[in-house]
Amino acid sequence: MSDRIATREAYGNALIKLGESNPNVVVLDADLSKSTKTAGFSKKFPERFFQMGIAEADMMATAAGLAITGKIPFASTFAIFATGRAYDQIRNSIGYPGLNVKIAATHAGPTVGEDGGSHQSIEDLTLMRVIPGMTVLNPADAVEAEKLIFAAAEHNGPVYIRLGREPLPVIFDNNYKPEIGKAVRLREGKAATIIATGIMLEKALQAADILNQKGQVVRVINIHTIKPLDSAEIIKAAWETGAIVTAEEHSVIGGLASAVAEVVVQNHPVPMEFIGMKDRFGQSGTPAELLVEYGLTMECIISAVEKVMAQKNS
Repeated sequence: MSDRIATREAYGNALIKLGESNPNVVVLDADLSKSTKTAGFSKKFPERFFQMGIAEADMMATAAGLAITGKIPFASTFAIFATGRAYDQIRNSIGYPGLNVKIAATHAGPTVGEDGGSHQSIEDLTLMRVIPGMTVLNPADAVEAEKLIFAAAEHNGPVYIRLGREPLPVIFDNNYKPEIGKAVRLREGKAATIIATGIMLEKALQAADILNQKGQVVRVINIHTIKPLDSAEIIKAAWETGAIVTAEEHSVIGGLASAVAEVVVQNHPVPMEFIGMKDRFGQSGTPAELLVEYGLTMECIISAVEKVMAQKNS
């Protein structure tokens, strides 16, 4: 895990490869192509790139129209604009008719950093998850991001892909093959389960390694697909380990925490703790400072695991 690459960089690279292999792939951007990394596609395939300006709602509606003609549109902007400004168009023009539009939203979560709370989307997974038929992806590194973008292009229906600004350690190698809707078990264990998504997966793995050194062998599950959720893997974790901690760079209200809790409470209730944003907006600061401020750290995961293990054994 030495290399550090932002998932938005992986998105830009994947688009060029998709453009070369699939002539139906088109890309739309809302005046942020340098930041969203769609600029490379625009240079190589200018006739298949649409610069929509600062008009996110129009971009989503245009993407819907392109999908009706048989194109595979990737609509790109910052997560705060994609899911906030354009929510009505995503719901009614893309989600309601179930159109084959891929929404690639970069700069998600508090690791946007110094841009501040107004630009740090902490509710995007919630907003997209609640739309019927919407597939919601949140890759943990550049390798997973590129492979899920290819999978999204092959998937028939609306997809939301959450991408980040900050370079992340590369966790997976090129032989890794994530499947939409399938969780990935990365560590075996019986003491408890950490279920992580996005940038929190690296911290979950680090926490599990330290707990293992203490004699507490913890399971780690990577959830790259928030919806459809791999309920079977979560139920198995509840039965076999008896305690669960979720970890996400997002609000615990409506995101991974809520999704996992809904499955657990209906099938096999166990002690749970949630690592994520606790009903707070973001603020300006470095990504590292903000992760500490909001309790999105390896140490916080370890404390949460120790708490649920104590509850399980009491």
